[in-house]
Amino acid sequence: MRGLIEGEYRSVFHGRSMDFDDLRPYVPGDELKDIDWKATARHGSPLTKRYIASRKHTLVLVVDTGRDMAALAESGEVKRDLAILAAGTAGYIAIRHGDRVALVTGTTESTHFMAPELTESHLERVLQRIHSSTSLGGEASNLANQLGYVARTFRRRMIVMVIADDRPITAAEQRLVKRLSVQHEILWLTIADADLMRSDWAGSGMYDVADSVQLPSFVREDAALRVAFGSTITAAAVTSEELFDSLTISSRRITSSAGVVPGLFRLLEAHKHARR
Repeated sequence: MRGLIEGEYRSVFHGRSMDFDDLRPYVPGDELKDIDWKATARHGSPLTKRYIASRKHTLVLVVDTGRDMAALAESGEVKRDLAILAAGTAGYIAIRHGDRVALVTGTTESTHFMAPELTESHLERVLQRIHSSTSLGGEASNLANQLGYVARTFRRRMIVMVIADDRPITAAEQRLVKRLSVQHEILWLTIADADLMRSDWAGSGMYDVADSVQLPSFVREDAALRVAFGSTITAAAVTSEELFDSLTISSRRITSSAGVVPGLFRLLEAHKHARR
């Protein structure tokens, strides 16, 4: 699966010139027009022409580090851990292809920036920053602050991957997303919320991370509220998807750590087709 992601990343973002470099085995996601058919016939398996990159990219990871991201994801894992796995995978692929990785994190009170670099040690520091900045005792989220920072700061076209909490996109965020979609290549990953109505969690105390108030058991057991809760989640997801579709922004909803790598592959695949 990692090879598939690398192929999709290369075909979508990797800069190229007309200078031929060498041949390498075909990777799913490579452009068919880059296959050297004569060399393939001699070799017996597909070979792809590799070109010297004419330009490098910068991948800007925009990660919500508010306390909501320290809550549980749909799988029961901590959302912060899924965000770190997604950021680490995307960052590693970018660095392997000679692209620099930067980080923008923050909450409703502050926004932090780590300048782009091209080393695995830098990526490790990026992931440590996400981990240390996200806690149940932290500040509330306000992704508009971080999106606004990107819109004001970066003029050169970049790859912007947003890793966000599972909640409705505010009007302020919508305006910024529209602006950023003109300036940059935007990819959007949402970390899915836990289903508080899950029957296998019936014996566990559930708390709202916003105010530490426990959700009463009778609320979780009410069938009508269960239906209303599910309808609200679905409606919010549809609204966000419609916004992204209107702006040709590829998005994906991640529910578990097992779904991070396949989700990234599908995200890049969708983005490649959206650009055509």
